[in-house]
Amino acid sequence: MNRMLLRSCLLLPLLFSCSVLWGSDNSDQRPNIILVMADDLGWSDIGCYGGEIDTPHIDSLSRDGIRFTQFYNNAICGPTRASLLTGLYCQQTGHRGDRWNEPKNFDVCVTFGEVLQQAGYRTMMVGKWQGRDSALDRGFHRFYGPMCQGKISYFHEVAQNPYYLDRKRIELPDDFYLTDALNDHALQFLQEGLTGKQPFLLYVAHIAPHWPLHAREQEIARYREQYLTQGWDQVRSRRFAHQRSTGLIPQEWELAPRSASIRDWSGEPNQRWQAERMAVYAAQVKSIDRGLGQLLRALKKADAAEDTLVIFLSDNGAAPDGGLAPSQSGMGFSEKRPNKNWRRDQVPIKPGSGPDHMPGPHDTFAAYGLAWATTSNTPFRGTKLEGYEGGIRTPLIVRWPKVIQQGGSVTRQAGHVMDLMPTFLDIARTEYPQEFQGRHPLPVEGQSLLPVFEGKQRKPYSELCWDLPRQQSIISGDWKAIRPRQQPTKWELYNLKDDGTETTNLAAQHPEKVESLSRRYAAWHKRVNAK
Repeated sequence: MNRMLLRSCLLLPLLFSCSVLWGSDNSDQRPNIILVMADDLGWSDIGCYGGEIDTPHIDSLSRDGIRFTQFYNNAICGPTRASLLTGLYCQQTGHRGDRWNEPKNFDVCVTFGEVLQQAGYRTMMVGKWQGRDSALDRGFHRFYGPMCQGKISYFHEVAQNPYYLDRKRIELPDDFYLTDALNDHALQFLQEGLTGKQPFLLYVAHIAPHWPLHAREQEIARYREQYLTQGWDQVRSRRFAHQRSTGLIPQEWELAPRSASIRDWSGEPNQRWQAERMAVYAAQVKSIDRGLGQLLRALKKADAAEDTLVIFLSDNGAAPDGGLAPSQSGMGFSEKRPNKNWRRDQVPIKPGSGPDHMPGPHDTFAAYGLAWATTSNTPFRGTKLEGYEGGIRTPLIVRWPKVIQQGGSVTRQAGHVMDLMPTFLDIARTEYPQEFQGRHPLPVEGQSLLPVFEGKQRKPYSELCWDLPRQQSIISGDWKAIRPRQQPTKWELYNLKDDGTETTNLAAQHPEKVESLSRRYAAWHKRVNAK
């Protein structure tokens, strides 16, 4: 049936349902949606963006679909999720945007789960849910995961983060590993969706590779010697060369300079410990890829891959937490604060991390530090929390064989996580509500990505803006202005087309451009109620 007829059926009286017109088996033929999001994954960590971590299933999405080179998030967990779920700037939902917190202004927003559920989709979610309400109260029929309100463990339940299957609190098995559990429940939910006659949306919100560095030994072992042999200098150089050679980034871009606090790998006195940190991180990324492979195989087995939209992205750039040197304390644990009551089983956490206390096991709590985070964000400047491109760019890969005809393509059209709400509504052929269960949602800020999937040029944003913990920034066309959050007169200016890695500040050469972008940023800041 063509699109005009499908749209016209939505206008028929309810007595004549569209499902009747779609076929005698009463099935709904709108496309399925699978959205997979990693947490704190750097732009270059996956293979198809230049990384050496083994991610064949994520890479297969690129081979069969589209990679985006300029897709944006909000540089931190909660704000990105607020925009992704609602199609709004996070500040419009009552989310400050400069720190982790919950959206407060629920009266002015709806989630894509709520709208798609009302439109007849079966909606399912596993993973990181950062809200006061259950995901079941915000548009999802099924949910599995922790009520994620703080630090987590990949091996055990933390007292403040109980696990739920739908509304039932559950006990974790002895062999529990968080990413595997999310993968398995995502597969279970997917199989439920595939056996039904409704189209479905499955949202997989991974917590990996967010710290703590926890992984199974057999996963860590495959990467241990690789990072000890190469180190961050060589890994970063190889990733950059790969990105240039494959055309992912322009040849004229330079590699962003790293922080002066990062030693050359050859002068690093604790190489084995540093390599172990990255090996555990790589193992965490690998576990995400393994789970995606389960989903893709299930789609293929059910002959459902052709008309299922699969999307993969990250919520922000790589996180610099964890320090550059060994420490006997840190990440909230120390000899004076053993936190025996942190885990439900009351096993204390060994504080700090170093050569005599390697990360990875269940009783550790560590992160991989600025040097590896800078490597993860190759070729960009900045990390999580920052308005530089390393903080706000995400790898975005989309596969939808029925619509995306040219696999392996790359698009340089800019987009933002708030584009996913209007995209889902567009392909589900449903309207954004003016009123929803007594709420009156603000108009969506995002723009549908469907034209991009169809190989077309869509209307570009006049501007995109961020109010983040460390910087405030605005992008308009090729130009980007950015300033320290507490220093309103110290704008920097970059041309992202020529210098996407932000190595050359052009503010002194173009003061009129800085002034124009500054005024536009102030107007945006006021409009979205950023405080």
